[in-house]
Amino acid sequence: MRHMLRPILVACALALTACGDAVTAEPPASTSTQPTSQPASPTPAAAVATPEVCAMPDSGFECDFQKRIKAAQAYAETRPGTVGIVLRDRKSGVMWRNDHADDMTWTASTIKLAMVVNLLERHRAGKIKLSNDDRRLMTAMLHSSDDDAADTLWKRYGGATFNAAFGKYGMTSLVAQRGYSSSFPYWGFEKCTTNDLDRLINYVLDTVPAEDREYIVGQMRQVGPEQQWGVWGPDSGTKNGWSEEDGGWVMNSVGFVGKDARYTVAIMNNLKGEGGYDEGRATDTEITRILFR
Repeated sequence: MRHMLRPILVACALALTACGDAVTAEPPASTSTQPTSQPASPTPAAAVATPEVCAMPDSGFECDFQKRIKAAQAYAETRPGTVGIVLRDRKSGVMWRNDHADDMTWTASTIKLAMVVNLLERHRAGKIKLSNDDRRLMTAMLHSSDDDAADTLWKRYGGATFNAAFGKYGMTSLVAQRGYSSSFPYWGFEKCTTNDLDRLINYVLDTVPAEDREYIVGQMRQVGPEQQWGVWGPDSGTKNGWSEEDGGWVMNSVGFVGKDARYTVAIMNNLKGEGGYDEGRATDTEITRILFR
């Protein structure tokens, strides 16, 4: 076995030398005169556009508006009492309402808008003849939400007749409340839902005859300082209602916003003893600001 060891070692050395030559050998020079093509660089992952995720993809509103709606909804949930909200885009036909839009709430002075609609309707139909004094009182109801004007017209033209007509204007949930006044029904003690106010303002804008509509819309755009909150603004019109009722303050605002009154908004804040006038006014105004300003 010892005599075979030397030849084996020599063979191994020769093999290692051959392998070393192969590893250090230079590659043959290229005979091609064409430049070597480089592989395409991969597209960075950051360059791939990511589709925007909308907050309410099935709502029908544009994505940015969806964010505003969600923000308004979140804000309302932090405020005293409960807040019903209904938003409508009259151009596209889509609408959104929150979970409190069907809560029965004191109407306060928002019902004066329905009273004006009814008086103009009856006058146009020849059932009554509005005097200059009547029209002055109607303007006072819309401009400064004058309660005495509402009382006078309610008695002069029949409270029961008014109430019988309000359902036609979309106020199908309206209920006059007994036990609060010497006469029944009485405009100052009624309850409805935010959905009712939404249907009322859209009846005004879509169904009331043009001449009467122009009068109402013009008055809503020029309300006095006592109503310059809630839906009110430079591109808006409103009819507000506020009162301390059985159960606490209510602060309501209904109106329109934008060119050609594209959007309508109805807000009913039932504070339920958790706040008062100032808190409710701030709530209605901030909701409108979040949505549109």
